[in-house]
Amino acid sequence: MIIDAHTHLWKKQNGLADGKQVFSLKNGKSNFGGEIRQMMPPYMINGENTADMLISNMDYAGVNGAVITQEEIDGNQDDYLLNAKAAYSDRLRICSLYEENKPFETDGFDGIKICAGRLPTQDLTKHYKVFETADKNSMFISIDMADGDLQTKSLLEMIQQYPDLRIAVGHFGMVTRRNWKEQIKLARNKNVFIESGGITWLFNSEFYPYPSAVKAMKEAAEICGFDKLMWGSDYPRTMVEITYKMSFDFVLKSKEISDTDKEKFLYKNAKAFYSFDDFDEFIPVKNMLED
Repeated sequence: MIIDAHTHLWKKQNGLADGKQVFSLKNGKSNFGGEIRQMMPPYMINGENTADMLISNMDYAGVNGAVITQEEIDGNQDDYLLNAKAAYSDRLRICSLYEENKPFETDGFDGIKICAGRLPTQDLTKHYKVFETADKNSMFISIDMADGDLQTKSLLEMIQQYPDLRIAVGHFGMVTRRNWKEQIKLARNKNVFIESGGITWLFNSEFYPYPSAVKAMKEAAEICGFDKLMWGSDYPRTMVEITYKMSFDFVLKSKEISDTDKEKFLYKNAKAFYSFDDFDEFIPVKNMLED
């Protein structure tokens, strides 16, 4: 059983990066603020990154559930995510997108995504309303923070003000950046967890099987315990270099992490945090390379 705590979907990509437009082209490419970048695998030929394609990848790789976060560079995908959840309610949990000085949605959503590092106002206490709303509605907060400890103090204030609010810190605390462990320390609070979406991006120069990523996981576990760590893929952007299965296979095959901790990291912690129901087991299907 495996749950992916950090994925993205869009029907039409139409976002902003540092005030410049981001939009899909053909064959997995996007215009990223005036620069052409390979945003998705090349088989996503029409610019759409759909729930159907994610579910197909999940089925093949043996991933039972996924959490759909959002990113300002993709544009607000609230409407599409509601449709995706309606089609796959047992497999998906979805986040609405919080954007500074704009209304945000709660109806039908499980959580709210804050791209904190992109906020014009970086002090998270100035955004208390989104934390308050999530807390009142028993939703979770998915948050990608600015590098290092730039926002840890203001997030800690929100954690202390709303101690029952579930908060998932993404990108494994921006693990390759200076002072990343200050973000991990936030998970010492009872309802704060760390998810690893983007960790294969951050260690991409090292590439599979990412020994430094495994080392970082163990270092994080020394701070907050494996009970507070969850796996995330950052699909589909990380799939431009690796397959979906490779984004967790390096953890499964690691001899540095115990089987008990692997189960917590890949499944148990996320199942409880995101309130997934039990899943049916997959029936294995051999691929053409297997005996």
